[in-house]
Amino acid sequence: MVLAVACAFAAPMAFAGPAEAQKWVDSEFQPSTLTKQQQLEEMKWFIAAADKLKKAGITEINVVSETIDTHSYESKTLAKAFTEITGIKVNHDLIQEGDVVEKLQTQMQSGKNIYDGWISDSDLIGTHYRYGQIVPLTDFMAGEGKEFTSPTLDLKDFIGTRFTTAPDGKLYQLPDQQFANLYWFRADWFDRADLKKKFKDKYGYELGVPVNWSAYEDIANFFTNDVKEIDGVKVYGHMDYGKKDPSLGWRFTDAWLSMAGTADKGIPNGQPVDEWGIRVGDDKCTPVGASMSRGGATNSPAAVYALTKYIDWMKKYAPPQAIGMTFSEAGPVPAQGNVAQQIFWYTAFTSSMNKPGLAVVNKDGTPKWRMAPSPHGPYWKDGMQNGYQDVGSWTFFKSTPLQRRQAAWLYAQFVTAKTVSLKKTLVGLTPIRESDIQSKAMTDMAPKLGGFVEFYRSPARVAWTPTGTNVPDYPKLAQLWWKNVATAVTGEQTPQGAMDNLAKEMDGVMSRLQRAGMKACAPKLNPETDPKQWMAKGGAPWPKLANEKPKGETVPYEQLLKAWKEGRVR
Repeated sequence: MVLAVACAFAAPMAFAGPAEAQKWVDSEFQPSTLTKQQQLEEMKWFIAAADKLKKAGITEINVVSETIDTHSYESKTLAKAFTEITGIKVNHDLIQEGDVVEKLQTQMQSGKNIYDGWISDSDLIGTHYRYGQIVPLTDFMAGEGKEFTSPTLDLKDFIGTRFTTAPDGKLYQLPDQQFANLYWFRADWFDRADLKKKFKDKYGYELGVPVNWSAYEDIANFFTNDVKEIDGVKVYGHMDYGKKDPSLGWRFTDAWLSMAGTADKGIPNGQPVDEWGIRVGDDKCTPVGASMSRGGATNSPAAVYALTKYIDWMKKYAPPQAIGMTFSEAGPVPAQGNVAQQIFWYTAFTSSMNKPGLAVVNKDGTPKWRMAPSPHGPYWKDGMQNGYQDVGSWTFFKSTPLQRRQAAWLYAQFVTAKTVSLKKTLVGLTPIRESDIQSKAMTDMAPKLGGFVEFYRSPARVAWTPTGTNVPDYPKLAQLWWKNVATAVTGEQTPQGAMDNLAKEMDGVMSRLQRAGMKACAPKLNPETDPKQWMAKGGAPWPKLANEKPKGETVPYEQLLKAWKEGRVR
């Protein structure tokens, strides 16, 4: 995360049109899943649509997103292309993720138009749906935005629209980029015969990709305390971060509890209890509590287990400095070459882990590492969400003047259009279209991406999902996580005490939201009862297991790849 950067370009060019489109198609917009002629036809539509807006006086718009490589490419390159091709100038600001949420809240509360278009995480889908201030794109495309909706948009080609669809069945946001949190490991170390023998002699099973948390823990202990050093370098079996910082919350709201098995079964999110531990009522929409006493699971045995393992592993198996790091500080550490595996690693780091000269990259440019599905905890069951996927998505306020909103919608479609989407995917490695994932260009890139392409082509992909619609107000509830988790990291609270307090505070916020004037599905808390009554019902919250560490289970990476190619998860 970096400080805000605003991109400003020269005034809109007088010669905007087909010639500029041809220039961009011949150079920057390659490769594409479209032919050059199809690309030019798509650009011809954008030029005509923009002309209608320019005649109405719209010549400049302002949009915003968080700072990641994909959005930097949009801000520096695609915004310039849109300006030159259509004649409408785009100021695409890049700011920290927290600032995006803060400014978004300001526009929600004030009604004052700050930006004409926003790339906001789909994690806010429950918020947007309930407050009624975000334009449902389904309605917009059929009404006020119809003449500005591209005939080649092809919504069915987007892989993330299920995450941006609310309980009313309407699409509220358009996916712009996606990345998942997966398992990362040093394949070169895992393949060493001497280490494989030593591991099997000690644990009785093969060193490989861990299927469960028991195996992950064994591997973490093995590299930290048995291997200790490789090629003269001290090695660690785990990497994480633990500083009291807002980014600590992402570590947990980004589905750490679901990986342990806290939620109910259900894809994309557990129903009726989701991965935050929030239960909804029979209407599958009304939040009724986070505490076990109200039927929630935020302070359940599975959730406490998840927090306990997070702390234990970081203190026992990660580099000593990890506990004082933030998300952004910890991100580059595995590339330094002394970490054997990481259970919670974002695919957005893929390109930064592939740079020549890094300790984790071979001389031929191929990675020494691989990515795979993250292992799951003992409470996890088939049919549950298995991890998190970030889906940054175009979002539009009703408070934005109509014609400015129409112009921003035009730009949103431009940066996700098939003309540019494959090139954008190759730059940022945050795919949004099935056609791009299946392209020859992605096949050609696969050997240098450590399993990235194979994962996105696999059936495993569907079990990695963003925060769902059970969360009624993401900004208000998300901030509770890092403050409470931090008390367990420092030892001020036990894991149980921290999760009890978190659940209580979440219920407190939801109680206030009952009176907040939500347009749909406002919380209505269940009365408190004995948690044992809920644990006896056969779903989340799940009762405590007698054995939280079953035998470790691993799978050979090549077997995993073969399963993916055959359409199986493992």
